[in-house]
Amino acid sequence: MRSESNVGPHEEICPVSDQVLGEMYRASADGLVKLVETVSPAARAMLAIYCYRRAHLASIGLTIAATCEKDDLAWAGGNAGAMLYDRSRESPLPSFSDARSSERRKITLPLGPLCQPIPISENKESPVPVLGDAENCLQE
Repeated sequence: MRSESNVGPHEEICPVSDQVLGEMYRASADGLVKLVETVSPAARAMLAIYCYRRAHLASIGLTIAATCEKDDLAWAGGNAGAMLYDRSRESPLPSFSDARSSERRKITLPLGPLCQPIPISENKESPVPVLGDAENCLQE
């Protein structure tokens, strides 16, 4: 865990060490629940809110919030904590691994050339060769 002297006035301190947070990030859904069970209820609620407020950890925050009591989440986060409690119990949570993989954007590659090569026409009046019509580029 970072020491408080290294944290700015508006930064939130993570309630667990960086090592534990890394283990939670790499864990499967079952492994995450087992890791979270080792954390006290108050720290667990703070961790759920801490994670949920960060886009790349939001799915972990929801999973952790599902293991918390509403009073603990409300104590740690006020109305936001109570809302997180409700949200974690709404519809069935997607699989933890599905949530992480769906956050990644798919990469697509072109199937053909982006531009059709155009022969250079020689203009007797111009000393520099002139390229053909550029309208053939970037057509689908």
